[in-house]
Amino acid sequence: MLKNLFRFEFHDYWRNIDKNILICFFILFFLGLFFSFSSTSSLAGERLNKTYYFFFTKHLVFTFLALFIMLVISAIEITLLIRAVIPLFIISFLLLVLVPIIGIEVKGAKRWLDFYFFRLQPIELLKPFFILTTVKVLTLEKLKSSQLRYLLSFLLLASVIILLVDQPDLGQSILLIGTWIATVFVSGVSFLYILVFFIIFLVSLASLLFLMPEKFGYVINRLVTFLDPTKGDKCQSTKALDAIKQGGLKGQGMGEGILKDNVPEQHTDYIIAIISEEYGSTVSILIITIFLYIAFRIIKNCIIKNDELIKLSLCGLASLLIFQTFIHVGVNTSLLPTTGMTLPFLSYGGSSLIGSAVLAGVILNYTKIKLDIDE
Repeated sequence: MLKNLFRFEFHDYWRNIDKNILICFFILFFLGLFFSFSSTSSLAGERLNKTYYFFFTKHLVFTFLALFIMLVISAIEITLLIRAVIPLFIISFLLLVLVPIIGIEVKGAKRWLDFYFFRLQPIELLKPFFILTTVKVLTLEKLKSSQLRYLLSFLLLASVIILLVDQPDLGQSILLIGTWIATVFVSGVSFLYILVFFIIFLVSLASLLFLMPEKFGYVINRLVTFLDPTKGDKCQSTKALDAIKQGGLKGQGMGEGILKDNVPEQHTDYIIAIISEEYGSTVSILIITIFLYIAFRIIKNCIIKNDELIKLSLCGLASLLIFQTFIHVGVNTSLLPTTGMTLPFLSYGGSSLIGSAVLAGVILNYTKIKLDIDE
């Protein structure tokens, strides 16, 4: 009987899940696994004197863990998932609070918690739950006709941004701010409110840059270099762009790229440049197309859903996915100032993969053909 029940549940899951989005997520995860070997083998073997498979093995473990997390989240009852959003946000937020207290500093930034067996970057876990919690605030029945919901969501954003700025991590701050603006805009907020917030953001950013130069001086240098390449050091971005040009459409061949030996964090922040150099811009364009197709499928699902919370959540999650992809590609192609930003699903890193898995799991759950919340 239990066997039949399992079969029925699996059949029901497979019938309702958006198979196109599911397949796309699987493709991205396994492409990330494939590219991780190419981008990390020389780092492990020549720079750190470890086995060439060191980082690949870790990436393999986290990939299968991420796939498990994605499938579990996508399969659980949607009402249970909605109830779990705020507790999970609180847990991930508390982890972020712990970063300035007990976090470890790497290359001048304190963004990670050390759990001995692995390092966790809490913001990667927090991002999808922040969007989902923001949507819950915006769709509260008691505040539907009140502007107070926008103020509360802004305070929620501000609490996270303050912690990120302290690390400092302006890249993730800008990503969350952009996603928050997109989410509240879709919810129906007046454009005037967005304009006021944007002015406040610019004033706050300028104040941080000029009042705390010892902490944010690097941001000024990056902005100056971006606006005038003849000033400052644009080494990383220049090398990444040169690598993309060298790769052309067909690429230099697996393992033949030189960017991974010349740029720090090449396996995380510059993975799309490595892919372009070794496998060609054609492959990179196909990867970007997969991200855009996922976003298209999500928006298509938004149109047919009746529940406001589900529609707004999907819009917010799609914005998060596309904005992060755009920032990563923009930095790699010198279209944006240099900032550390992983490419979802493909960049090396356990925290990034787990965050991507949570994002993918919720998207798959909310895009089911038949939702429990509608019954």
